[in-house]
Amino acid sequence: MKRVLFTGHGGFVGHHCLEYFLQHTDWELICIDSFRHKGTCRRVLEIAEDNPRVKTYKHDLSTPFDQQLQNLIFERRIDSGGCVVEKPIHYIINMASESAVERSTTDPVSCLRNNYELCINMLEFARSCKKLELFIQISTDEVYGEATENGAHKEWAPILPSNPYAASKAAQEAMAIAYWRTYNLPIVITNTMNIIGERQDSEKFLPKIIQKIALGQEMPIYGDSPKSIGSRIYLHACNMADALVFISKQKPNLYSDLVKTGKTGDTRPDRYNICGDTELNNLELALMVAEIMGKKLNYKLIPSESARPGYDRRYALDGSKMAVLGWKQPLTFRESLERIVNFTMQNPHWLI
Repeated sequence: MKRVLFTGHGGFVGHHCLEYFLQHTDWELICIDSFRHKGTCRRVLEIAEDNPRVKTYKHDLSTPFDQQLQNLIFERRIDSGGCVVEKPIHYIINMASESAVERSTTDPVSCLRNNYELCINMLEFARSCKKLELFIQISTDEVYGEATENGAHKEWAPILPSNPYAASKAAQEAMAIAYWRTYNLPIVITNTMNIIGERQDSEKFLPKIIQKIALGQEMPIYGDSPKSIGSRIYLHACNMADALVFISKQKPNLYSDLVKTGKTGDTRPDRYNICGDTELNNLELALMVAEIMGKKLNYKLIPSESARPGYDRRYALDGSKMAVLGWKQPLTFRESLERIVNFTMQNPHWLI
């Protein structure tokens, strides 16, 4: 059984990953969340209440781990011989971050500081884990900026963030790379597409569509014309969780191994794009949701210039690396969307 330290489990993506890990692995999960941003206890209670494999600690990760929390994480105790013994942490999955793009454009300093300090504290903690096998730093497609009309960013494409949130995630990546090189930490970086799923915050695009249609209200869609509407490739959070389990089974690229072979020039840690299977523009997504709900979509095109500062019309990642390794997402996009819409309509406390 691996002992896994998992941050951000109360967030939308995090709680889906927690649920999936409980169903598909035997991992013991030590979970940390500040519940200060968009993480909620309600999500955790609905999927993991009283599960003996889950230990939850509330801590603001933008501050260093205090000694008492470290003792709890490692389950340190004094044995009969008077020696301090502890249990190891094998994996760290660092998912926690302030992730609201629009809020990052109105309050960039708090977003940047939170995400920078959070990541550096996690990397410093990782240095104290004597038997650490893997540190997965969760990042986003947004670090690459807007994709061209038909192109897709491969792993290690140039980093060109368009907004403060994306820049904060790029900074997390840079720190993780530096710790991989300087301290030989077993770092892996993942970049994911737009994540969807049940229990998503109502400020996000898909829940907002479901809410507007259910209430019979007009849904604003950014686009100067039907041919210039922004598009995204969507990925169910369960598919992302499955990819993380898959990645955990791959041996990470260690800097020390490169030193032994003399190949220390243009070297870097492992990076994986986690991609969905269907690209839709924003209007196509809204129309599909209306079809599943059996209702009419009332919408209005809003000029792209009125979107938030740093708005990217299209994101796209090349998922061929994961495909070659043998990863296939469990849920198709259509299955994902139907599941999300049906759940949300049956659980109005996540809709209203």
